[in-house]
Amino acid sequence: MSMISAFYGGKSILITGATGFLGKVLMEKLFRTSPDLKIIYILVRPKAGQTLQQRVFQILNSKLFEKVKEICPNVHEKIRPISADLNQHDFSITKEDMEELLSSTNIIFHCAATVRFDDHLRHAVQLNVTATQHLLLMASQMSKLEAFIHLSTAFSNCNLKHIDEVIYPCSVEPKKIIESMEWLDDAIIDEITPKLIRDWPNTYTYTKALGETVVQQEGANVNIAIIRPSIVGATWREPFPGWVDNLNGPSGLIIAAGKGFLRAIRATPMAVADLIPADTVVNLTLAAGWYTAVHRPKSTLIYHCTSGNLNPCNWLKMGLQVLATFEKVPFEKAFRRPNADFTTTNFTTHYWNAVSHRAPAVIYDCYLRLTGREPRVTKLMNRLLRTVSMLEYFINRSWEWSTHNTEMLMSVLSPEDQRIFNFDVRQLNWLEYIENYVLGVKKYLLKEDMAGVPEARQHLKRLRNIHYLFNIALFLIIWRLLTARWQMARNIWFFIVSFCYKFLSYFRASSTLKF
Repeated sequence: MSMISAFYGGKSILITGATGFLGKVLMEKLFRTSPDLKIIYILVRPKAGQTLQQRVFQILNSKLFEKVKEICPNVHEKIRPISADLNQHDFSITKEDMEELLSSTNIIFHCAATVRFDDHLRHAVQLNVTATQHLLLMASQMSKLEAFIHLSTAFSNCNLKHIDEVIYPCSVEPKKIIESMEWLDDAIIDEITPKLIRDWPNTYTYTKALGETVVQQEGANVNIAIIRPSIVGATWREPFPGWVDNLNGPSGLIIAAGKGFLRAIRATPMAVADLIPADTVVNLTLAAGWYTAVHRPKSTLIYHCTSGNLNPCNWLKMGLQVLATFEKVPFEKAFRRPNADFTTTNFTTHYWNAVSHRAPAVIYDCYLRLTGREPRVTKLMNRLLRTVSMLEYFINRSWEWSTHNTEMLMSVLSPEDQRIFNFDVRQLNWLEYIENYVLGVKKYLLKEDMAGVPEARQHLKRLRNIHYLFNIALFLIIWRLLTARWQMARNIWFFIVSFCYKFLSYFRASSTLKF
């Protein structure tokens, strides 16, 4: 019998961020493995024209919960939505709801966060730091609380090369940051943000580091564990392979490449793509919740949920498998394709890619205007290139994460729990996972008919050919301008043409003699 499944039976569980990708997968797993749990409280931000119960039904109507509704037909009765706004000082929770939470909650899973890399520092601090502080204050008043599990990120200390399972000190006290965000205006915050975040690449990773410090400072009287997942991707196995419902992580890049908008990115080919499936993160999170509540460690344990140290996959291998899935060619054949290679980081490549991506978009928008339709491709391309630019920091570097606590947790699980709550990434077959990921994006995120895959591949080939033709035309135009202005360019061009002519003449003469 599963000790972890039995532990969550009869529990009252509070989940923040339950409407997000990871929160949904967490809820699904809890209901599927512990259908006799008492209730799950979810904090839901009010939405105009939609009741809280309608939000719940919208979540449950997802394909993700099909198996759950078979095992637990009354699942909607076990979800208690509570109106809350994490942007507000007190979450705007009513007195009655607050009293119920404080008197009933056994376990807290804090998954809520802003994951936008370019978010304004004030908003990032509010959601990733201040909200965590307020939730810990609530937790300290919960008489039945057994464990508080905080979802952070493996990149909270990405300014370091080697990262241990410890909380690193911040240069500025989180409390001072929180206080300053309350009275500084946006212009001043914009000016001081680069000085505050220093060698962190964005406000997201910086505020997640501050959030961990808040957990350490404010959670002295609470049983706490911190989970640090790396890049969270589609599900590996549960409840089925390839489920994903957002554009975060590689999903947006997969869509852009699949639709023909993205042909190249600036990446270090051999850098480790530290991707981790969502169900692996959830399994580790639930196991850590059980261990924290039952064994009550003397200090806060941090668990790295990463793949690079145990089962590494580099960006080149990942990108080529995505290509192989698009074109349905063997992986080995994709590896030999010259157009499949990732470009290395340099200014010339960056400039050429920007021109060769934006120019066709501008031309296509002109066509849309002439045909009376709304031009949208240039705007989409600019947004895509901006997103790729923000990801460049992570796809050009590799990190080393220690996993001592994660391996310890795995070792104390029973064989049954190791099977049901499997978070051993050494068992992950990357080629199979990435193929399921690509197909899952098409099926679950884009909601496209899988019968249209052959036609989509043909469409992709046409777009690729158009891209090649445009690049050739652009190259010839630039070269023609160079030869018109510089004698050196004309001499080079004359040499190339003469060499090609002589080679062809020699080849024809050789063929005639052989005949």
